[in-house]
Amino acid sequence: MNVSSIVIMTAILCYLLLMIGIGLRFSKKNVSTDDFYLGGRKLGPFVTAMSAEASDMSSWLLMGLPGVAYLTGLCDAAWTAIGLVLGTWLNWLLVSKKIRRYSQQLGAITIPDFFSKRYHDKNMLNCIAAVVIVVFFIPYTASGFAACGKLFSTLFGVDYLAAMVICAVIIVLYTALGGFLAASTTDLIQSIVMTAALITVVIYSGHMAGGFDVVIENAKALPGYLSLTNTYDPALGTAKPYGIITICSMLAWGLGYFGMPHVLLRFMAIEDEEKLTLSRRIATVWVVISMAVAIFIGVCGLAVSKAGVIDQLVGSDSETIIVKIADLLSRHGLLAAALAGIILAGILAATMSTADSQLLAASSSVSQNLLHDTFGISLSEKSSLAAARITVFLISIIAIFLARDPSSSVFGIVSFAWAGFGASFGPVMLCALFWKRSNKYGAFVGMLGGGIMIFVWKYLVRPMGGVWDIYELLPAFLTALALNIVVSLLTEKPDALMEEEFDRAVGKF
Repeated sequence: MNVSSIVIMTAILCYLLLMIGIGLRFSKKNVSTDDFYLGGRKLGPFVTAMSAEASDMSSWLLMGLPGVAYLTGLCDAAWTAIGLVLGTWLNWLLVSKKIRRYSQQLGAITIPDFFSKRYHDKNMLNCIAAVVIVVFFIPYTASGFAACGKLFSTLFGVDYLAAMVICAVIIVLYTALGGFLAASTTDLIQSIVMTAALITVVIYSGHMAGGFDVVIENAKALPGYLSLTNTYDPALGTAKPYGIITICSMLAWGLGYFGMPHVLLRFMAIEDEEKLTLSRRIATVWVVISMAVAIFIGVCGLAVSKAGVIDQLVGSDSETIIVKIADLLSRHGLLAAALAGIILAGILAATMSTADSQLLAASSSVSQNLLHDTFGISLSEKSSLAAARITVFLISIIAIFLARDPSSSVFGIVSFAWAGFGASFGPVMLCALFWKRSNKYGAFVGMLGGGIMIFVWKYLVRPMGGVWDIYELLPAFLTALALNIVVSLLTEKPDALMEEEFDRAVGKF
């Protein structure tokens, strides 16, 4: 291992030790499951905003988005980013204050718990919501572990499985020790590291390409590369039309936010609902800037390849563009190697910030919603806290098992899980917060129908191609929403107490 590799490894190790230290610091503040899962509802506006967005973005921001832009230009990446920006803003604007107020009024500390108490249902909604979370979050967490393993394996040539397990152990340690406060605080730090990585890479890659004017001229020379109605085909070197159906499909990514448990929990955990306005502004600005920079990194990276500084990347290798640029930077001395270490820690941060939140959400579904609420196993606060931590470990073991294959897909799983949560929980959440007439039967059928449609559309309908080649989230979301409305109207009205709770919590804007 050369000097630059040692410096990079040292920077990453210091970062990982900091994460464990945060977990140890907050471990003493967890005296109840409410503390462990929601931090006692004590988050400030800045931590709320940045932890929500860091836990949302994952390594997709630093690997997937630049990789797509590198290969095919602006169109695909930009429409996806626009959908996500709109989804982020609308989620903060429409959902955040209402779910904060409603969940506190009902005493709900998890998303399944909220659905159960909102609709006065003891087991049905609690159970199905918990199962949905486990089904989609365990492989989602596994994809994060896999991304960490691939990063270290690619960089240092170490064994993939060993690297993946070590990263998983670190994530589990600070999550199990510190709970929600640790996850949220580390997410804040991780968002700062991710921002530093993005800024450093875009400046350095522009310099290595010969200047940003060269980057733009190179992009203009490729047919459809800078268009929003055409995309560049790297195999043929020609432009391909980007139709309205595909645009709608990409914009549909934004619908996923309404059903993301790890983002919705941040809304529930803020200390004062009025501070959510400031959080919304911070979160939206960060998302816009970070995704714009990530896309531009892909454009700059292609120019660096065209200049012969790094090899041309094809297929999924394009997702390693930031890793390649960081490796290039590390060859310019010790300070540059330290900066490269920060960049690579940023990729690790993006993955870890999502994995820790997923672990908490999945463990709460098992220990709180299934064991305690559904099966009626009574535990003391101390025993409940221990059960929560044990659940984190057990879920992590399953995720490690699923991620043991180094050739396993990371971003395909992320896309599928995002659609699963968006369709299963999104329509139910919107109806729960905005429609007094909705009831538990509509919520149950909508949640179940949305989850099933994800599988049906992805594996049976979408492979037919043509007009059916739509991201499964859009048709599944609309199906779940329609089912929720129709079944609610065909079944009994909510009782007077439920309507009174609705009016008191969210009935008036």
